[in-house]
Amino acid sequence: MPNASGKLTAVTIRNAKPGEKPARLFDGGGLYLEVMPNGSRYWRLKFRHAGKEKRLALGVFPEVSLADARQSRDQARALLREGRDPSAERKAKRRRAELNATQTFEAIASEWLNKQREALAPGTFNKAQWLLGLASGLNSLPIADIKAPDVLDVLRKVEAKATLKKSPTIAKIALS
Repeated sequence: MPNASGKLTAVTIRNAKPGEKPARLFDGGGLYLEVMPNGSRYWRLKFRHAGKEKRLALGVFPEVSLADARQSRDQARALLREGRDPSAERKAKRRRAELNATQTFEAIASEWLNKQREALAPGTFNKAQWLLGLASGLNSLPIADIKAPDVLDVLRKVEAKATLKKSPTIAKIALS
């Protein structure tokens, strides 16, 4: 039961008893705690977007506190005021994160190198492979997160080895 103000309290949440069916304890603004028959407690947000009623999972109590759930509710409601669907935003964010995880420098470099295998002479291909090997410090970085200082750091390490001074051909490939 919520208190006299209609808002949930930590005591109310802890004392909520599971029943035969999921019970919903409402906090306001679409936020509620769903108490499952097995005793688990899930934060949910009920909202409408484009004329459809939707629900958004906000986390599991006690990992997500009442204050955190209210903050998540407020963020979702801000998106709704802007005309954006919070669940679609979450899915898009998850897709971007997955894409960034698979689009590392190493993956892109390997793909490029495999495409160049037929176009390059064997010696040139080997030099390109060797040069990409020198950039191994970038391998695990998502391609979208690589910044100029990262590239400069790799170039300085290559320069420190003085390998470019020995082979003008490699210097031309590296600088082109």
